[in-house]
Amino acid sequence: MNIYAEILYFVASVLFILGIRGLTSAETARRGVIYAEIGMAAAVAGTFLHTDITTYRWILISAGIGSAIGIAMSALIPMTKMPERIALSHAFGGLAAALVGVSEYSLYMAGLNHHELSRGTMGALGFEVLFGGLTFTGSLMAFGKLQGFIPSRNITYPYQNQSNIAMFGAAVLILVALTIWPAAQPLFYLMFFVAMALGVLMVIPIGGADMPVVISLLNSYAGLAASATGFALENNVLIIAGALDGASGFILSVVMSRAMNRSFANVLFGAFGQGDGTGAAQIGASGAEVREASVGDAAMLLSSGTKVIVCPGYGMAVAQAQHAVQKMAELLEKEGVEVKYAIHPVAGRMPGHMNVLLAEANVPYDALKELEEINDEFAQADVALIVGANDVVNPAAKTNPNSPIYGMPVLNADLAKTCIVLKRSMNPGFAGIENELFTMPNTVLVFGDAKDTIEKINEALG
Repeated sequence: MNIYAEILYFVASVLFILGIRGLTSAETARRGVIYAEIGMAAAVAGTFLHTDITTYRWILISAGIGSAIGIAMSALIPMTKMPERIALSHAFGGLAAALVGVSEYSLYMAGLNHHELSRGTMGALGFEVLFGGLTFTGSLMAFGKLQGFIPSRNITYPYQNQSNIAMFGAAVLILVALTIWPAAQPLFYLMFFVAMALGVLMVIPIGGADMPVVISLLNSYAGLAASATGFALENNVLIIAGALDGASGFILSVVMSRAMNRSFANVLFGAFGQGDGTGAAQIGASGAEVREASVGDAAMLLSSGTKVIVCPGYGMAVAQAQHAVQKMAELLEKEGVEVKYAIHPVAGRMPGHMNVLLAEANVPYDALKELEEINDEFAQADVALIVGANDVVNPAAKTNPNSPIYGMPVLNADLAKTCIVLKRSMNPGFAGIENELFTMPNTVLVFGDAKDTIEKINEALG
């Protein structure tokens, strides 16, 4: 029966690879998800065939509980809360890996495992518990910051980075010691405690602007923990799936950091993203004036042009304005206006956040343009419509060497003939800095909830 299990594991691994490959473009993403789902079903089926399983009772009970939680999360959590849901999923994955490690270690120490606890197995168990525990509490902290339970600003204290590095170094030394002396049970549980404390302390100082990178990095940690679980359990599909998850999460983190022109070290230790949208800094604090426009003015500007580029941001997600934006695009296109969407890689709270929301609203894939594709088109656009975006359209990233976001690739919305900014208030974005775009002579601001504003624009257009 184990031969059939290994065959199913091989099929699952191939499907996982094809699934990730499918996610490289919007057109094949749905197919990639289906491949991955079939692969997971094959992996679970292979596990059920394993001869080490003596009863299915608790497996089925646990699977039923987990499925009920997963279905409830998918059904009740709106698309605008996908970053929070993903953070919770990472927390569950890290906890699962850590608990498997604790369970396996306890079985070895109680003499209930028929094999000897080798140093290699101890190293794998320790690694999965270390990164699983860190991922669990770190992901919960990320969820809390995204949801607003915890202030999204960076929370710092003296010698914070030094103490965190020292704690991580101590955890690694404990892991090395356990590999040499596997029977030192107090060290094992101390390492688990230190790992969970590290997850909290390492995410606390990271501001809301960096949550996309944090989420993808925690995803990488969860994959590494799962891969280590595979080595400890001698389970090939866990090794492969965990390695895929860890590697893809790390690569995604690199891509996100580059999109902000920042390094991992700067994300983890740089205390960027200090603002939470309620800071004292105000747009226009330099004394420059902003021009306010009415809904009627915005509708006239949008309909009188031939090309409009929509720049969505986190504000669109908060207002749940994606369906109203799609309706507006339909009305404009009926009048002969070309509408495209400029997607910045770090707009929102997770990689692809804007793509997910707009796809939910049935915006055509070919209308969604990445930064590199769309940036040269802003100079030919009649209107750049900024829907809840802030730092990703700030020209200071291109022109002001003293700005903390200088060098970060941004959308060239300032080059459009007219910029219409939909914004709730004069508060700054997560970077906590003034946005020069909002005081430029070709920019007008329409204040209010983005969804309400666009629905009023749609009434005027209709």
